[in-house]
Amino acid sequence: MTPETIAAGVRSRIPAWVARAITLVESTRADHQIRAQELLALLTPDAGRSHRIGISGVPGVGKSTFIDTLGSDLTAAGHRVAVLAVDPSSVRTGGSILGDKTRMARLAADPAAYVRPSPTSGTLGGVAKTTREAIVVVEAAGYDVVIVETVGVGQSETTVAGMVDTFLFLALARAGDQLQGIKKGILELADVIAVNKADGPHVVEAKRAARDLSGALRMLDDGGGWVTPVLTCSALEETGVDEVWAQLAAHRAQTDIAGRRRAQQADWMWAMARQAVLTRFETHPAVRATAGDVRQRVLDGSLTPAQAVQELLASYDRASALPQATRGSLPFGA
Repeated sequence: MTPETIAAGVRSRIPAWVARAITLVESTRADHQIRAQELLALLTPDAGRSHRIGISGVPGVGKSTFIDTLGSDLTAAGHRVAVLAVDPSSVRTGGSILGDKTRMARLAADPAAYVRPSPTSGTLGGVAKTTREAIVVVEAAGYDVVIVETVGVGQSETTVAGMVDTFLFLALARAGDQLQGIKKGILELADVIAVNKADGPHVVEAKRAARDLSGALRMLDDGGGWVTPVLTCSALEETGVDEVWAQLAAHRAQTDIAGRRRAQQADWMWAMARQAVLTRFETHPAVRATAGDVRQRVLDGSLTPAQAVQELLASYDRASALPQATRGSLPFGA
């Protein structure tokens, strides 16, 4: 299928075509990557009109349940909601469970919603390598609220803040005092904080945790702009979720979204450049010809990792500095 065919299918708002498009942009095959970039160029004019929301929090905080409740409320109000859920990949097999749909039963069956789980595939920061591209696809399909659910593994989950309009951090009562909260850089990036599972006997604990977090944020406040609100809610009992949405909407209304997205586009460019340079270096014939010997010398202790890096870089630089005709005549190619 050509990129033009897939783009037309995405614009028709048929979920199967949206799935095909995201599968294409997630593919690591070189020919698929070329087609994916052509597809994104076609879809970009139709993207950019949604409210992009990133949601993070520690495992067990109830992210999926919260998204299921919030998303169902939004579709009932006339919104079209897309959820891009990221699952961690196994460091041994590379596989992922991708079971988020089972935890979002209502939303997964909602015709006005689209739920897409994706693996991290080794990418750090709590999101998948192609999450930004997937956002473009679902926006072009007419979804006006896009929710990115991160893996939920701790302090490093800050990448999502660089690709959304509003970053929601879900917290738990008794998950650390305010000093511990200050150590988590994720709090500094949060636009809205909600203490979830404020139900039953945990209501008092949740309110206490919200006060502690508010105190921690006051110590980080620079005195200008948006003041991060801290709320309590229960996704299970569906209480307080509408207040959280009101704050998410208020933040977007008070933010220079156009300026924020322009900065994010520049950051995206450099992120892609770094990945492209790394891939080109790792797959360069001169580096691959040298890597085996260098690795063995690191293993037997005759070479430090820093010295090994210098040797690999030297191999790459020597091959790259040769004239094109000379490079083509060498055994390892250009």
